[in-house]
Amino acid sequence: MYQKYLLLIIIGLCLAVPVSAGFAQQGTPTATATPVLVYIKFPPDGQALKGKVAVTGNTSIQGFSSSELSFSYSDNPTGTWFLIQSSTQPVDDGVLVEWDTSTITDGVFDMQLEVKLVSGESIVYTVRQLRVRNYTPVETETPTPVTPTSTPLPGDTPIPTATSTTTETPVPPTRTALPPNPAQVTRQDLGTSLGKGVLFTLGLFALMGIYLSVKTIRKRI
Repeated sequence: MYQKYLLLIIIGLCLAVPVSAGFAQQGTPTATATPVLVYIKFPPDGQALKGKVAVTGNTSIQGFSSSELSFSYSDNPTGTWFLIQSSTQPVDDGVLVEWDTSTITDGVFDMQLEVKLVSGESIVYTVRQLRVRNYTPVETETPTPVTPTSTPLPGDTPIPTATSTTTETPVPPTRTALPPNPAQVTRQDLGTSLGKGVLFTLGLFALMGIYLSVKTIRKRI
């Protein structure tokens, strides 16, 4: 009898151990990525700048002492930085400074934000390849347009392409001049015919006069 109770107790203890381990694993917190607390939000890397630019970011962290915003030529091997502005007031994700880029020559620059802590440590955030273009045109990267082509699916009937047709406009026939009519009577022909008629009439009257004269002479004889 006691052996049965002891066996049940051992089985219960064996089942209780995995259950308690599962609850312990479920309550264990997981590690998360550490957020970047010091940063420049704008401008980003490679941004083209012109005129006055509102530089935004965050310097509001625990132990803040002061901050400095500086710029340098990207291809400067000496690593010399030129101060834009220093501040003893932290900025909580806002405007760090309004930078007038027209006061420097056009070129490619890096920007650096350094936050100094009361412990003496520093946190640095850098933005690279900023293109200042106040007096030179801004380069634009225009992607090559890709003309999409559609492949008809099986069973699809292709849509016929409209073909333009040209209509010929009839040209009116050109009139061809007829050859001159040989039977046409001109003024010269009329004059010639009239003259011939007059001469014929005068000749006829002359013949009649000669005839009458001869006849009269014969009667007298």
